[in-house]
Amino acid sequence: MAALSEREIEEALKDLPGWEFEGGEIAKQYTFATFLDAIAFIDRIADAAEDANHHPDLENHYNRVRVALHTWSERAVTDKDVRLAHEIEALSDAGF
Repeated sequence: MAALSEREIEEALKDLPGWEFEGGEIAKQYTFATFLDAIAFIDRIADAAEDANHHPDLENHYNRVRVALHTWSERAVTDKDVRLAHEIEALSDAGF
């Protein structure tokens, strides 16, 4: 899987509101009404990540979840990260 250029990443992020490219990864922070909503979101991400065999960095701070993606084998952002970011976006809209 080839690393995306900064321009390719910026173009991909146009379809991913709130996602930013920083420090060699794409990331977004989500805020939920409650701690349990945040944890349910993490559980949904875990299932999607396992299915994709691609595992994001996840941070939980009460009702906030920060998701960060980069492809470890490439040490860069790839199409695999962008695809999973789209799946995560869909999960964030499902039931919250």
